[in-house]
Amino acid sequence: MERAAADVLPAPVRDFVAGGSGAELTLAGNRAALDRIRIVPRVLRDVTACDTTSTLLARQVAMPVATAPIGYQKLVHPEGELAAARAAKEAGIPFTVGTLSSFPLEEVAEVGATTWFQLYWLRDRTLTFDLVRRAEEAGCAAVMLTVDVPWMGRRLRDMRNGFALPDDVVAAHFTVGTASAAHRAAAGGSALAAHTSMAFAPSLSWPDLEELRRRTRLPLIVKGLLDPADAARAVECGADAVVVSNHGGRQLDGAVASVDALEAVCAAVGGRCEVLLDSGVRGGTDVLKALALGASGVLVGRPLLWGLAADGARGAGRVLGLLADELRDALGLAGCSDVAAARHLRTLRGPWGIGVADDSDDAGEGTVPL
Repeated sequence: MERAAADVLPAPVRDFVAGGSGAELTLAGNRAALDRIRIVPRVLRDVTACDTTSTLLARQVAMPVATAPIGYQKLVHPEGELAAARAAKEAGIPFTVGTLSSFPLEEVAEVGATTWFQLYWLRDRTLTFDLVRRAEEAGCAAVMLTVDVPWMGRRLRDMRNGFALPDDVVAAHFTVGTASAAHRAAAGGSALAAHTSMAFAPSLSWPDLEELRRRTRLPLIVKGLLDPADAARAVECGADAVVVSNHGGRQLDGAVASVDALEAVCAAVGGRCEVLLDSGVRGGTDVLKALALGASGVLVGRPLLWGLAADGARGAGRVLGLLADELRDALGLAGCSDVAAARHLRTLRGPWGIGVADDSDDAGEGTVPL
């Protein structure tokens, strides 16, 4: 799908989707870290039927996956978020509509998928809480606050391309005047970074999270945590879920790979909230690895956009369908008849032996370090 998308997308748009910040060390590190993890499969278990269904935030999902929040999806297809939401609905998973969506959240919610609204903390607090109110009134099932973007990371591909939005793509939740900065190209700079610098509040802190918790009745997801102490405090502030994420390698270059931070975050929250993994997920075995390491599920981002670019809702649906097929295959070959069983698998990092463990179902559960 990525190759198919490359055939139809302008190079600057392809770079915008694919790129990371700085030297893209963290971007590459997300995949390298996932690839280092090995599953220890179990055998002699009945896997005649492998059930991928699960729950996220107390709602049944066809697989433990939700779409990651991605802005400006109209960049890659004229129907943008609307087409992607249709694919998510068909796949039976939540769709996350972002603050930087190119269609209003109400239009996206009308598609009928379980819809989560992703919130950036804005300098305009009135607009911030107005968006939360609109998400509630539109029937969104959760609010996801992104906490790792005080400003946009230095995405050198965008800077080299002088990247700006084309005239037919807008940030639908902003007024024309505020959003226009995203359309003003400048040599050696990113117009999107200029716009978000004007719009986002770098002052976001724990009291703001507490205020958001007070101001909404919706389940609250906090996205962009890597340190277990931050995850524990988010739970204390009322988070119903946390997303272990380095923003797909697009913020601090050199940050730890998300999957390498996952187990410590799961330990820190101690089952008091759900934990999702974001950044680098590309296939069903990645989902299986996340489950084995303690996650409730994962977010998938770039692959969905490649499918959307290649063939609209049908292409995005094909990506999600492949992910479901791969997860079902991975579950069965690992000796798991359902998602719950995957959480008892053992994992290894590196090409080392598995050691000696007792024969009980959950013996040796967890990851063996290098």
